[in-house]
Amino acid sequence: MCSVNSTFTNSSKMTCLYSGVSTNIGIAILSVSFIIGLPGNAFVIWTMLTQMKKRTVTCVLILHLAVADIIVLLTAPFFLHVLSTGSWIFGNIFCKMCFYICSLTMYTSVFLITLMSIDRFLAVTQPFTSQKLRTTQIVRVMIALIWVLASLLSCAIFFYQGEARCNGHLQCRPMHPSPNHMVFQYTFEILNGFVIPFTIIVSCYVFIGLRLRTARFPTKQKTNRLIIMIIVMFALFWLPYQIVNMLQVSGEIFSSPSLTTAALLARPNVIAFAFLSSSANPILYVFAGGNFIKTAGVGFMAKLFEATAFEVLSLRKISQALRQRSRTESVELDKCVKEAEQNKSTLPNQTD
Repeated sequence: MCSVNSTFTNSSKMTCLYSGVSTNIGIAILSVSFIIGLPGNAFVIWTMLTQMKKRTVTCVLILHLAVADIIVLLTAPFFLHVLSTGSWIFGNIFCKMCFYICSLTMYTSVFLITLMSIDRFLAVTQPFTSQKLRTTQIVRVMIALIWVLASLLSCAIFFYQGEARCNGHLQCRPMHPSPNHMVFQYTFEILNGFVIPFTIIVSCYVFIGLRLRTARFPTKQKTNRLIIMIIVMFALFWLPYQIVNMLQVSGEIFSSPSLTTAALLARPNVIAFAFLSSSANPILYVFAGGNFIKTAGVGFMAKLFEATAFEVLSLRKISQALRQRSRTESVELDKCVKEAEQNKSTLPNQTD
């Protein structure tokens, strides 16, 4: 059994987790993520920095999303080593740093995706305000705030992650002084890393969808669909991790050893599965930009990302047209009301 220098730890309730089929699955997932994601995101960054003359707001957000992805993928070899050997040999500080980076990139990615959604929401609801806010200086400030906020939210890892000896092997695992600390950490991650951001994202796109349904204008929404796919992929790959957090919190609140055990057994694999989100985006870009490959070659992604500027402009035009239509209808309605009032006032004279 595991032993640690604390009054409470999740891992003290069970034997070591890195063994058997579960470990092989984790190794396979991490290997695929690393092999595909590292060169894929490097290519995205290279395209943004060298192939694009002017980067739109969406392009800058995608650039930082790729940076976050490549940073977390650099930790994959350390996790591959611990899954294959069952031991953590890199020290307590590096144990905390690896998981801190994972947490940092999770928050950064979801906040960047949320900002993409808000940017499109403003383009539809407040086109003139959106145009004023879409400046390089404001975007840089917003992205800097995202990185700072994500850094601060991830600081809990330094207190709740560390080395623990398990069946003679050192492992890097969650460590909490009491059950309340565990409940706090995972509830905090669920709310700030998933529930709140995705509530904002879904609300933005529901409103955009309803707004665009009323617009009878020919629009090309290829990049809009691309961003929706980025959101869906992120949610898909991080949802199992958040579900495991919910299971572990529920197991503690309802005193259910079976829920706690299931969460602890699944945690290594869902962490590995979350790495796939960092390798999925370059694949999405390839499929979305397939039409440009023949004409633009290695610059096909630049052509794809450049289209985001035209799409936001199209969204603004649609919104402005809808507002103009609303004003016209309002003026016509006012005229009708005035004419009705005038006709009503002349009726008594005609009766006399």
